[in-house]
Amino acid sequence: MTHPTSTPLPRPWFTGDATALAQAIVRGDCSAVQALERTLADVAAMDPHLNAVCRLAPDLGRQQAQVLDAELAACRSDAERAALLQRRPFFGVPLLLKDVGPATAHRGLPSRMGSRLFPDGAPWAVDGTLTQRYLAAGFVPFGRSTSPEMGMSATTEAVAYGGPTRNPWHRAHSPGGSSGGAAAATASGMVTIAHANDGAGSIRIPASACGLIGLKPSRGLMPTGPLAGEGWGGLTTDHVVTRSVRDCARALDATAGSDPGAPYAAPVLPASCEAALAEAPRGLRIGVINQFFEGDPVHPEVAAAIRAFADQLQRLGHEVETATLDFSTHDVVYPVMQGVATGTALFLDQLQQQRGRPVTQGEVEPVVWSAWQTAAAFKATDYLAAVNTFHRLGRRLAQFHERFELLLTPTLAEPPAVLGRFTMDKPDFIDYRLGPQGLWRYTPFCPLANATGAPAISLPVGRSSSGLPIGAMLAAPHGQDALLLRVAAQWEAAHGPAPMPFAA
Repeated sequence: MTHPTSTPLPRPWFTGDATALAQAIVRGDCSAVQALERTLADVAAMDPHLNAVCRLAPDLGRQQAQVLDAELAACRSDAERAALLQRRPFFGVPLLLKDVGPATAHRGLPSRMGSRLFPDGAPWAVDGTLTQRYLAAGFVPFGRSTSPEMGMSATTEAVAYGGPTRNPWHRAHSPGGSSGGAAAATASGMVTIAHANDGAGSIRIPASACGLIGLKPSRGLMPTGPLAGEGWGGLTTDHVVTRSVRDCARALDATAGSDPGAPYAAPVLPASCEAALAEAPRGLRIGVINQFFEGDPVHPEVAAAIRAFADQLQRLGHEVETATLDFSTHDVVYPVMQGVATGTALFLDQLQQQRGRPVTQGEVEPVVWSAWQTAAAFKATDYLAAVNTFHRLGRRLAQFHERFELLLTPTLAEPPAVLGRFTMDKPDFIDYRLGPQGLWRYTPFCPLANATGAPAISLPVGRSSSGLPIGAMLAAPHGQDALLLRVAAQWEAAHGPAPMPFAA
């Protein structure tokens, strides 16, 4: 369905996944420059309907694409071209970086952080390790996707962009957040894949809202250097949103692993997560929680989609049964809220020092200002207590996994929210997140994986009666990212690829 006042989205030039696009470029079906130009044309045609792309650097992209085309032209045989694709698995694939995302020294891709604080973007001093790995993998960064200010919401409606980012399935609804622009651009077909990151569900929430696959990797698996060791006290991590499981696995293969000086050792993964997808798991014990941890019901259409997905997993040979966790949603979301507020305050404190003048209340959205003030009232011991709570939750979840290899929950407690419901013009940060109508009622399940550091993946398992996507989330013990991908690939093979919201 589309927004009542909108025309249907056009069909994108390429409807396959990023893996297929890279293969097509190396095969000679089109050049990297041609792929970028066609992508730019799709952005020009679609983004006025979605507002998912906040910055374009076409010349930067063209320069990188030309380098890749020259590299391909130097190959003299099919074997050399195959080796090139092995070395650069996303050869020539256009990539959007999230506006709250990896550092890049390229002048054409500064980051606004979704904020009016940076009208021209804040230039980075260096390329981040993740950016370097994207370039090495053959990606062509050419723009940035929208995010709520500082990445602090489960919707993407930043004032800085002049309007909300819209869900391509129904433009009156949110695409989720904070990687909402990445998800809207990928689901619509503007791009085949997009960078995203996740501090309290920000990969999985928009993946669920837009009908995509979104993996939040294990803590320590993705590089954060050289400018940071961790974000929000270890809550945040980076990856991508995709339309296929193999893209998700292939991107993990290309980018995972700690970088020099990382505070955590990266979990050990298979030599190739993509190759591991061929090994369909059997007989996994999966515990299902299809309600709030306290027992409150989720939206009935969400509950029905999760039940249907659980039945599919049983037909695939797994043991699925109802389970419980002995803590409340508040036990999880309150310390996560403290981590988010403290991390935001640190960023704003440092910004004041760098620019030599205060950040004023009118320069940021009310929720961000309130988060800053909330963090100022915390004691240092409050922050350490929150981190200790993360660790205790991790121990308790490990006990759960002694009985169940996987945990299955909804990704969101209801279908994608109507735009305007979670705008960041609210004056009370704690109420915005924890109040009776707060974010926790919308996304009670996602923050657990951030608190514990466990991997979790959202899969597009259903549709609401109005055609909106519904996601299911699987979580595994720390370091078992490949197991999640194998189960996801097994389900995808039986279920088929998710549809796209363009006009027939």
